[in-house]
Amino acid sequence: MEVKIEKLIYGGEGLGHADGATVFVPYVLPDEVVAIDPVERKKKFIRGKLESIIAPSPLRIAPRCPYFGACGGCHYQHQPYESQVPSKAAILAETLRRLGHIEWEGAIETHTASPWGYRNRAQWKVRPPEKSDNSDERRLSGIGYFRAGSTSLVPVDQCAILSPLLESTLRALEAALRNGTVPKSLRELEAFADAKDEKLILNASFVGFPPNIPPLAAGIRELIPQAESLLFHEPARDRMELFGPGFLRYDAGKNSYRVGHMSFFQVNRFLIDEMVRVVTAPPPGAGGKRQKLALDLFAGVGLFTVPLAEHFDRVVAVEANPASVRDLEINIGLVNGGVEARSADVEEFLYKFRENPDLLVLDPPRAGLEPGSVNRLTHMRAKRITYVSCEPSTLARDLAVLVKAGFRVEEIHLFDLFPQTFHIESVVKLVRDK
Repeated sequence: MEVKIEKLIYGGEGLGHADGATVFVPYVLPDEVVAIDPVERKKKFIRGKLESIIAPSPLRIAPRCPYFGACGGCHYQHQPYESQVPSKAAILAETLRRLGHIEWEGAIETHTASPWGYRNRAQWKVRPPEKSDNSDERRLSGIGYFRAGSTSLVPVDQCAILSPLLESTLRALEAALRNGTVPKSLRELEAFADAKDEKLILNASFVGFPPNIPPLAAGIRELIPQAESLLFHEPARDRMELFGPGFLRYDAGKNSYRVGHMSFFQVNRFLIDEMVRVVTAPPPGAGGKRQKLALDLFAGVGLFTVPLAEHFDRVVAVEANPASVRDLEINIGLVNGGVEARSADVEEFLYKFRENPDLLVLDPPRAGLEPGSVNRLTHMRAKRITYVSCEPSTLARDLAVLVKAGFRVEEIHLFDLFPQTFHIESVVKLVRDK
């Protein structure tokens, strides 16, 4: 089937029309004519696999990574970076308009940094090598990432979006797995590096703990001397063994944060400081005057909580994840009073909280806010809301409710935390008009 691509849409695909149906195809660019193999067909919907490019876009470039198109991690390496960000801004504006009926006439301020070597966190799947003459089985063993939409492994020995320390760690682990010095029960590894890219913590997940854990930990530390702390986990029996302090320190802005093995932290090491600055900046005309109360919901380890304390007499940080709460409590302990940590589900907290904050900071997971939380926010007399989102569709849904309740969108920022991928991180600032 031959299709002309009209535009890029959220999810990494291009959209076109053929045979009376809307067609979705990955790894294409606007205005290209491509031949596709339909792999999913419904009455007015076709999802296709790219077979060949009949008329390429003048923007098309050779991808930097040899695994691009097989590995499901990146979606835009065939597109120059300087055109990726405008594409994402257009997708964000269109999503807010189509799903949230938000007609934003102002500029979307974009924040970018290096499109390579930016990730401070990586998660690798592991499949042990098998003694087999089957080349397919050998090819599916190793360390790497899943193919898009599958659990089939793509073994890799390089990844250009990782920080230098994480990429060297990947190579060391790949060699160790190939040499048989890593247990066959290992199934997943997650590494998180500090701001200077000098130290890391490592989570290892097994289908069954190997018999000699301490020697294995010592061997991994010898293989990766930058590993400050190791956490071994056997999910089936919920068994854990820790070797090390259980956290590292991450410097962001003027503050240093404790981040533990199971805690969330932003992954783009180049844009964290800028994001903190934008999210926590005082409103226009504040003139350095301190405000009374800020709520930081889905606070994590306190990335926004700690700097908010510079501008507010009181900050209440709410987080449900127990690991993040432990880090949050320690991180706010470095602030000179006025900051409280609440270990609670956000929706439950909001139903009990009866004060009206000057500022609400929201940084929910991809699913966005629970309906009950949005409803409570519409009745809370907050003066301002700053919404940090990693999913445009749920952002649009939640903003539609807030705007209907009397909030006005004042600023929209796009932080390109995930270059080479379709993912969009945005910060929307709202002010109450009525």
